[in-house]
Amino acid sequence: MNILGISAYYHDSAAALVRDGEIIAAAQEERFTRIKHDADFPINAVRYCLAEGGVEQGTIDAVAFYDKPITKFARLMETYFSVAPQGLQSFMMAVPVWLRQKLWTGYQIEKHLLACGIKVQEMFFPEHHESHGASTFYPSPYNEAAILTMDGVGEWASSTIGVGKGNQIEIIKELQFPHSLGLLYSAFTYFTGFKVNSGEYKLMGLAPYGEPKYVQLIYDHLLDLKKDGSFRLNMQYFDYLAGLRMTNAEFDALFAGPPRQPESPISQREMDMAASIQVVTEEIVLRMARYAREQTGMKYLCLSGGVALNCVANGRLLRENIFDDIYIQPASGDAGGALGAALLVWHQVHGNPRERDDKHDTMKGAYLGPAFSDDEIGAYLKASGYVATKLDATAWAPTIAQLIESEKVVGLFQGRMEFGPRALGCRSIIGDARSATMQSVMNLKIKYRESFRPFAPSCLEERVSDYFDLDRPSPYMLLVADVKKERWIDQAQDAGDINTLINQVRSDIPAITHVDHSARIQSVSRETNPGYYDIIKSFEKLSGCAVIINTSFNVRGEPIVCTPEDAYRCFMRTEMDYLVLGSYLLEKSEQPQFVETEDWRESFQLD
Repeated sequence: MNILGISAYYHDSAAALVRDGEIIAAAQEERFTRIKHDADFPINAVRYCLAEGGVEQGTIDAVAFYDKPITKFARLMETYFSVAPQGLQSFMMAVPVWLRQKLWTGYQIEKHLLACGIKVQEMFFPEHHESHGASTFYPSPYNEAAILTMDGVGEWASSTIGVGKGNQIEIIKELQFPHSLGLLYSAFTYFTGFKVNSGEYKLMGLAPYGEPKYVQLIYDHLLDLKKDGSFRLNMQYFDYLAGLRMTNAEFDALFAGPPRQPESPISQREMDMAASIQVVTEEIVLRMARYAREQTGMKYLCLSGGVALNCVANGRLLRENIFDDIYIQPASGDAGGALGAALLVWHQVHGNPRERDDKHDTMKGAYLGPAFSDDEIGAYLKASGYVATKLDATAWAPTIAQLIESEKVVGLFQGRMEFGPRALGCRSIIGDARSATMQSVMNLKIKYRESFRPFAPSCLEERVSDYFDLDRPSPYMLLVADVKKERWIDQAQDAGDINTLINQVRSDIPAITHVDHSARIQSVSRETNPGYYDIIKSFEKLSGCAVIINTSFNVRGEPIVCTPEDAYRCFMRTEMDYLVLGSYLLEKSEQPQFVETEDWRESFQLD
């Protein structure tokens, strides 16, 4: 039975194909259109999934859309009516889109699939947070688990607590709009000058540079937090019900001035606000998790929704030992809802069984996107006139490791593209974690992004506990833990100077050690990504270090690369030294002159 899952029309549109309970393919539309967070109908992602699954022209057994558009529209209308006559401008912008497109989601699905030669047999519309819950529980290693979903808002729910048993999930409690942890965090994202639904991870990365001096102010004025993690926001400080901004003039007055303008210098206020909202977020997550444990009695927890991408909060949750272990859907945002909706139809609607061993998930390492053969890559390089050397299988990993050891920056393109926001060794830029200058080089000359942002380490799975305070795998780069204290190199820190703090050496793997000695860890196993594992293993043989830098293969404002052409273009636009395309190695100095008629920075919206 082939089930196609779809998410669309808000941000991070995606498609996923599930066949008889097995995840066959999943991808975000942005990777194909090169429009970051593309919200349009994911026609390219759908076509990829159908092709990857070998679905012939004819029928898909079922299509599942990740939420209920009519219920969401009812919430939108009720909200506008409740604040009228305010919100007219927002109303006039939103309603035509709904009347033209979003209310006709079923028709849109049928129309686009017919263009692919696919006739829809059945169509399902699970609730938004059901899709989130399904996306994390069904692929998880657990037969039974509590489920916690947290995001901005679905139809009405903004957070839910549920329970999964076998092939069934049930939501037992929910927090409703406008009271939302995701929207609260996004309000601070907006106020500190970053882009909502895109820059939240920047706010998280900025937090360790500040002091949580506004925590009590937030509790006193912005929210009333209960013991079970539920809360009510004081809406007099927020503008997202009626306006086009997240916060209003009263919020400005509370934090002694207007929002920071994007791209302007970051002040101590923004650093302290980031630190403060991170503390509050962690406290809310912990309270919700404790209540979930109390209500369900489960020893495992599954997380999803956009807030579940806050890997600092995830690491804190793990250390608190509320649950024996936690599992986080690697595509926890709206993209993952496409997968969850499809799995929900297979298990919950059709009643198909599900058994797990409490150890292994079924996400296939999140390597669910397109792959390109050496024949395809070779033909592309030859047709384009690019200079490359084909490495044999025995030389491939050692050669790449030698380049990293000599402090070269390498673009790595191999295997199937990752599903979700993290590059996990198939569409990655990699480098030497021991280098004291690699963080600034990569940020300023490769990624063209803010210099304060940290890079993640990729570490051999069996060596994680030798480098980090973590006693289990973290395959999806969704847990933050401290670098082992014996690896620290302590220096006096000037808390008020972010530029000084950025360049200080804090450990013997300085390029991935954040200002608070933490790191967002990816553990790498040979089972899920043998090529990437062999590179790190070869690097360990050369250097004695089982850790390298891993950042996503893209520049700021661009989606992660999908095709060899995307990878080459990004390679030539930056100061990367080498590019690996499958078995082929390309050196920058040997390539023909790369000419573009327009400034590529103008084609991407800085996020």
